[in-house]
Amino acid sequence: ADLLESEDDAPIIRLINAMLAEAIRQQASDIHIEPYEQRLVVRFRIDGVLREVLSPHRTLAAPVVSRIKVMAKLDIAEKRLPQDGRIGLRIAGRPVDVRVSTIPASFGERVVLRLLDKQAGRIDLSQLGMDPSTLAPLDELIQRPHGILLVTGPTGSGKTTTLYAGLARLNDSSRNIMTVEDPIEYYIDGIGQTQVNSKVDMSFARGLRAILRQDPDVVMVGEIRDLETARIAVQASLTGHFVLSTLHTNSAVGAVTRLRDMGIEPFLLSSSLVGVLAQRLVRRLDPALREAYPATLSELVAFGKQRGERIDLYQPRADLGGRHAGYKGRTGLYELVIVDDALRGLIHEGAGEQALEAAARQRTPSLLEDGWRKCVAGVTSVEEVLRVTRED
Repeated sequence: ADLLESEDDAPIIRLINAMLAEAIRQQASDIHIEPYEQRLVVRFRIDGVLREVLSPHRTLAAPVVSRIKVMAKLDIAEKRLPQDGRIGLRIAGRPVDVRVSTIPASFGERVVLRLLDKQAGRIDLSQLGMDPSTLAPLDELIQRPHGILLVTGPTGSGKTTTLYAGLARLNDSSRNIMTVEDPIEYYIDGIGQTQVNSKVDMSFARGLRAILRQDPDVVMVGEIRDLETARIAVQASLTGHFVLSTLHTNSAVGAVTRLRDMGIEPFLLSSSLVGVLAQRLVRRLDPALREAYPATLSELVAFGKQRGERIDLYQPRADLGGRHAGYKGRTGLYELVIVDDALRGLIHEGAGEQALEAAARQRTPSLLEDGWRKCVAGVTSVEEVLRVTRED
């Protein structure tokens, strides 16, 4: 049944239905339900930033949590242990998958709901905000018959969406495409998707081994978390499969050093890795609510520009007030490092991160540089770019 057509008269059910519908309307990615001593707080994560949207009466905490547990088929009597589940919904005719996570806290259980809009999995590579100079070579890379392509970045930087967009390009019924994921975020017709399940010891490594016996052309591994998974992925790419996966590293070349630190031999890495895409998500400026201003000296220095340059940048209009005003939706910053002969030689020799970075920079603009281009074009603000690239 559709959530918006539900005529249930129980107030708790109506409150939760309204909360879910509003979160979808505002395109929130997560709902946080947080009980404190005196109050209950509901926050939505919109465009990567949490905002408080509701503060219902404290006494509603327990019934709200219990109702969500019932919807997610969790044990409502178990309040001392964390629990995970999922809810399948239809909201305004759209299928939405909700991942539910509960954890005991000082004043009751905290609940986080991750909303996965099934439509969002059908995004094309060209809609991700990539510069043509990144998109064209990436498109070429994913058409290769074998090798490993990695997407790196912190949690919530859009890596999975990029992988799905890449798979969608390849999903033309001429290839056998298989994935092992934790969890499956979007179901894609024509692709064999397998979910990791720790309860029955179904790990990434075990799933990947099984997939390789299914005659695949393209394999997507949700994340390379350990040496065993990394070894199988490398071996798969060397035996004629194209492998896509993600790693949590801040920079593109950081992926090389991370895999080496895990224990992958440099000679295997140099012959299997074809490219690394590093990415971040930034909020987009609303064209109707932005204003131009001349770049300051400190901004020019932060982006490594000439001190005397006269360049206009953009920011939310000063009269808007509020941290969230002036932005609408998100776009990506990208840095694609293609492993060419020079880089392959350095990886083979076990060169350090600085040497790899210097070699990559000769061919590829950095994440910061892509951010600068998007600031000058008025797509986003300096504040946003520095917020997501600060740790680099």
